[in-house]
Amino acid sequence: MLLRSPPRSLPHLLSPHLLRALSNAAAAALASPTPPPTPPLPAEWTEAPVSAVRAATSDASLFHVSLDLSSHGPLLASHVAAGQFLPFRLPSAPYAIFLAISSPPPASSSARGSFEFLVKRLPGTPSASLCDLRPGDLVRVGGSVVGRGFEVARIGGAREVLVFATGSGISPIRSLIESGFGENEKVDVSLFYGARNLQRMAYQERFSDWKSRGIKIIPVLSRPDDQWTGQRGYVQNAFSRTKKVVNPSSMGAILCGHKQMTEDITRALVADGMSKEKILTNI
Repeated sequence: MLLRSPPRSLPHLLSPHLLRALSNAAAAALASPTPPPTPPLPAEWTEAPVSAVRAATSDASLFHVSLDLSSHGPLLASHVAAGQFLPFRLPSAPYAIFLAISSPPPASSSARGSFEFLVKRLPGTPSASLCDLRPGDLVRVGGSVVGRGFEVARIGGAREVLVFATGSGISPIRSLIESGFGENEKVDVSLFYGARNLQRMAYQERFSDWKSRGIKIIPVLSRPDDQWTGQRGYVQNAFSRTKKVVNPSSMGAILCGHKQMTEDITRALVADGMSKEKILTNI
């Protein structure tokens, strides 16, 4: 948002009614919640080659993008928690963009030497240009990852964890699951995963693996076809229909996705007695 000082003569050109309307709009803007801060920029930047680019959904609205970081040991080592971001500087953007890493931290995975991302292909956005790259193309990225990721130690004593993701917000949740979260038999983990339809739902091919890791998956489609027999609507609606918050002191929650979803779910959980300290995001 760009703010400039208005011309001094502007009030004389506006009717009192319009001035009052503008004053009310300004007051509402000031009263609105502050947007979440972006992660800090790294001190150093480097270049890394793209190793793979392919569609992640059948409608090609999301793409898998992988970077070969086999010669960037310190950068790989800086990824220590699911939910962290890598900054990108792209020719199409005058500012840095931050993408959540979808692959698990190297220390918790047998796959080493690369970072993987789930990128939304939205025409006209800087991140969409990543989907047009080819293996071998170089991109400028931060010399280290940024952000604290999901601070799972805050819910270390939970016996039940509710995970909520929408759209490309499933990206860091994949990192979380495949880093071993949920494999403790003493913890029940349920994932409410929302998308418009199955054609826009990424990682369906990984569901069987996630289930074998102890994750209960509840897909929620907002615009399904007539053959869909699962949960319909938005994630927050599906949760309100199925929720059973019996003992909030022994529960935790992890949220990633649309702002409205995170706000609605947080409000519902707090109303049921869950502490905000046990509701995690990666921002």
